[in-house]
Amino acid sequence: MEYLATVAILIALYVILAASYNLVIGYGGLATVAHPIFFAIGAYTAGLLAIHTDLPPVLNVLLGAVAAMAASVTLAASSLRVSGDYLLIASLGFQLGLLQLIRNLELTGGPGGLSNIPSTIVGAARTPIFLAITIGLAIASVLAIRAIVQGPYGRAITAMRDEELAFTALGRNAMTMKIVIFAIGCGIAGVAGGIYAYYFQYISPDQFEVLQSAQILTMVVLGGMGTAYGPVVGALLLLAIPQAITFLHLPPSIMAPTQGIIFTTLVLIFLFVRPAGIMGVDSSKVRS
Repeated sequence: MEYLATVAILIALYVILAASYNLVIGYGGLATVAHPIFFAIGAYTAGLLAIHTDLPPVLNVLLGAVAAMAASVTLAASSLRVSGDYLLIASLGFQLGLLQLIRNLELTGGPGGLSNIPSTIVGAARTPIFLAITIGLAIASVLAIRAIVQGPYGRAITAMRDEELAFTALGRNAMTMKIVIFAIGCGIAGVAGGIYAYYFQYISPDQFEVLQSAQILTMVVLGGMGTAYGPVVGALLLLAIPQAITFLHLPPSIMAPTQGIIFTTLVLIFLFVRPAGIMGVDSSKVRS
């Protein structure tokens, strides 16, 4: 049961990550791949504060979210004036540069990672409490983002994403809206990072590489980009399937390739059969 609860916690954290990334790329139309680095900023900030201060854990997690938002504004202010491939390259450079900094700082534990993060909850109730917290935060994140995008501000976000020139011509500030969307999404990722650090008590720069960006992007695309519940479905599929395969007790030499084949097959199937994702609406059916 401990193992299954840990898997459920990980899925809930990735639901938060995928939902917040969907706000940035799906609703905001901002083509960035740097989302895992804000997850890392939240994790490292909360972890370092837990080790070196006596601040309450909730405050440490919130400060991790604030740090992630501050970093996102720094990136946004310098790179959101460009778009398309240039924005993608700028975000990738930001992610790789910050990861190199983390690897070379003694404070962050260097390439070996940050360990000995103190546990805030001990005993048999530790995992159930963290499970309740992460599921509650995942539900709150999805519903909060849904409320944002379905309200008046959400309609403005859609207008900015689809017709930025017309949006600007109406006197609205597209740059400010992009920064706000980016900061909200990255702040939510920072919260997930703080919870991750407190539960697993170890973080490493290798956990936030470009491969992580591809995984989160796949969750969003597979579930349905620009949909409220698509990232939830995508995270569940991409994390639950590998865990289900482990129960087959296959040799490691067979299990790893099998997981890769399943992921690739799923992506290819949905690209051809349902390109809008599981929860997405087929535009051809809408037109008909």
